[in-house]
Amino acid sequence: MARRHGNHDERMRLLIAQEAARLMAGGLRDYGMAKRKAAAHLGAPGTRNLPSNTEVEAELASYQRLFQGEQRLLGLRRMREAALEAMRFFERFQPRLAGSVLSGTAGSHSDVNLHLFAAAPEEVILHLIDAEIPFEDAERRLRFERDNWETFPAVRFLAGEVPIEAVIFPLTRQHQAPRSPLDGKPMARAKCSDAP
Repeated sequence: MARRHGNHDERMRLLIAQEAARLMAGGLRDYGMAKRKAAAHLGAPGTRNLPSNTEVEAELASYQRLFQGEQRLLGLRRMREAALEAMRFFERFQPRLAGSVLSGTAGSHSDVNLHLFAAAPEEVILHLIDAEIPFEDAERRLRFERDNWETFPAVRFLAGEVPIEAVIFPLTRQHQAPRSPLDGKPMARAKCSDAP
């Protein structure tokens, strides 16, 4: 009897991961919210055994391959080209590409995530102003250790039609990546020469 219950839990976990992936492919960006909405939609709102973010990410990649195919790949290529262009523009700030554009799971609602390093955030802002690139100020809250969350300045702008968010870190953070929301490990980042 326990085994049957376990199989039901595993099946529900998979269904929740698949539904959460579908929601994220549609534009929802928060893994926790996607999992809770998926569980509620499937009639299991009190489920404690929710899938991990990594499981949802794997289902998202499967969903994109199955239902978004060539169109998504063209969009991903366009976003990666915009990322490289932006990284070249920010070359003096030692840019790193992170997030879904790097991992390959970016969809039509994703933006390019860059990490920049400067002695002061104003250096990046002046660089954008000098180039006459319109931008918005923003902030990004990121985790470095288990319970160590920090807020960093960021700028958002468009490279053509591609939205880019660049988080500005102090120079001392070049070799310490924030934790990934997927698995809590240091976030994957790529230099311009390593970017896909």
